[in-house]
Amino acid sequence: QVQLVASGGGSVQAGGSLRLSCAGSESIELYGTYCMAWFRQAPGKRREGVASIGRDRRTTYADSVKGRFTISKDNVKNILYLQMTGLKPEDSAMYFCAADLRTCLNAYDQPPPAADFPYWGQGTQVTVSS
Repeated sequence: QVQLVASGGGSVQAGGSLRLSCAGSESIELYGTYCMAWFRQAPGKRREGVASIGRDRRTTYADSVKGRFTISKDNVKNILYLQMTGLKPEDSAMYFCAADLRTCLNAYDQPPPAADFPYWGQGTQVTVSS
């Protein structure tokens, strides 16, 4: 059973930066393959994929965050990160990390859909003011 704990959210002004972290209860590297991702959900909107990373280190990003956000994974510490720069008010949302013990199934070079992920961390709130 993979358990995830997300942290690092907060309130920043537009143009600012934040780094989200997602700690795993066990090393997901022990599994044959995996896909990890960050999602976000604003009030009244559906959950959307922000970025994903597979064991092969291939990454994908939503078009809205390309060039501003970077997903990475520290295999020693077993922590998934999302470095966010150039934040905009429209980035405000609850951010969730997720894991799947299968290869990332990316379509059109976008993060996989939320339905692909059985393991979720609790959300961490990001608020960007103008």
